[in-house]
This record gives sequence, C-alpha cells and structure tokens, in this order.
Amino acid sequence: MAPETRLYTVDDVWELQRQAPSHIKHVELIDGRPVETEPAFLLQGVLAAKLSSIIAEFAEERDLGTAGIRGGFYSEKDRHTLLAPFIVFVRKARLPVSPPDGFLNFMPDLAVEIAASNNPVSFLRKKAQILLRYGTQMVWIVLPEQRSAEICSLAEEDQLKIEPVGIDGKLDGRDVLPGFELELRQLFKG
Repeated sequence: MAPETRLYTVDDVWELQRQAPSHIKHVELIDGRPVETEPAFLLQGVLAAKLSSIIAEFAEERDLGTAGIRGGFYSEKDRHTLLAPFIVFVRKARLPVSPPDGFLNFMPDLAVEIAASNNPVSFLRKKAQILLRYGTQMVWIVLPEQRSAEICSLAEEDQLKIEPVGIDGKLDGRDVLPGFELELRQLFKG
C-alpha cells in the first residue's frame, strides 16, 4: 500500500506562516502540494521592481487599480492552490475596501512571472494556465535570457495560448490595463 500524501490548503500555509514566519520559505500550492520557490536572482528582482513600478504608476495615474509584488492569491473553487506571481495587478472594482491581513480569495487580473534557471519557463507556463483557469485575464512571462516575453491567455478547452513578444515588440495591457504599452527594449535597457 502506497503511503498517503497529505494535501495542504491555503489555511495550512497561512497557519504555518503565522507560527514561524522566519522559518518558512516562499511557498505556493499546486493541487495541494507545496512548491517552495528560491529567492529571486538579482536580474529577476531588478526586472520585477522596474516593471511593477511602471505598472503601478500607470494604474495609479488612471485610477485603474493597484499593482504589487508576490501577493498570495487563491480561488474559492480550489483551496488547494495558492499562487504568488512576481507581479500582480488588480482592478480597482475588485479590490477589497480593507485588504485582509492574508491571502486574497480571488486571482489577480494580470500576473507577471519572470523566468530564470531556478524558475523555468515550463513551470511558469503551468502556473499561467492555473491562474487563467481561475480568473486571471492575462499572464506575461518575461524571459530575460532571450530578451523577450510571452503573453498568455486561455484558448479553447483550457489550453494555454502563448503569444511571443520579441525585443522589438511591446507588452500590451489590452482590456486589463487599457492603453498600457511597454516596449520590451525599454524593460531590458540598462
């Protein structure tokens, strides 16, 4: 008989972090299984800070919502999945009046992930598909080594649709961040 594998919930992760926050690594849940992620590499952190501030400034100027880094999100449909994308944007209409001291029980409107050797594209695409399945409207995956990105959405039958964006292309906010455009060359500059 195979040993039973415990499936964790959002509540389990929250409780663990409350009990010993300094001992807990960054943990996400996928189908009840903890996925520990390593600290960001310098380039990931630099790109995340830069892109997050660009999105936040754009959204604030237009009163569209708020952007942040590494917030925990889950769907009420699946308390065994907790995701914390590098960058998130949530529309103003969906923001709680008083943000809770904990994870949000919905997915962000936009999620951004940044690939690295400790954060492979295959894993990020799996996360993108889960985010989109549970309500995220669009996911950007930034690929620093290729100086490119992918715009992800869901196609028919829950399949991930990937639109590549080269160094001469633009990240486009579409209906999620109307009017937002960022030339990838600008993101990778400096």
